[in-house]
Amino acid sequence: MELAQVRLLVTDFRACYRFYAEILDLKPQSGAVEGPYEKFSPAIGSAGIALQDRSVMARLLGELEESATGHRSLVVLRVDDLDAYCAGIVERGGTIAQGPAPLTDRMRVAHLKDPEGNLVELQEWLLLRG
Repeated sequence: MELAQVRLLVTDFRACYRFYAEILDLKPQSGAVEGPYEKFSPAIGSAGIALQDRSVMARLLGELEESATGHRSLVVLRVDDLDAYCAGIVERGGTIAQGPAPLTDRMRVAHLKDPEGNLVELQEWLLLRG
C-alpha cells in the first residue's frame, strides 16, 4: 500500500487551486483550474495534495452538503529553507499566519491557511541541515 494523496474537500475550487499552485508553488497535474478535481505535487516525492469540489462528494455520499467549520485538516510540507520559502509565499501574495519559529529543538515551522481555512504547516527539519 502506498499513500497517493491527501484530498481536501473545498467549496471555492478556483481560489484553492490558485493557493496551492501559485502561493505554495506546487505543480498541478492537469491544469483543471475550474475543477472539480486537481492533484498538486511537490518537486520531490510521489504523494500529493488533491482538491475535490465538495459538492461532487456530497452528491456521491448524500451528505457533506454544508461547508466545513473549524479546523478539519492540517497539511504538512517539509522544505529545506523555511525562511526563503516563506519569503517566496509572501512575494506571491500569500500571508504567513505564524512563524517561522522553532517548534522543537529539531524543527522550525510556519503556518498559513488556504482560502477554505485548511491549515498548512511548513516544516524545516534542523537535523537535516548537517
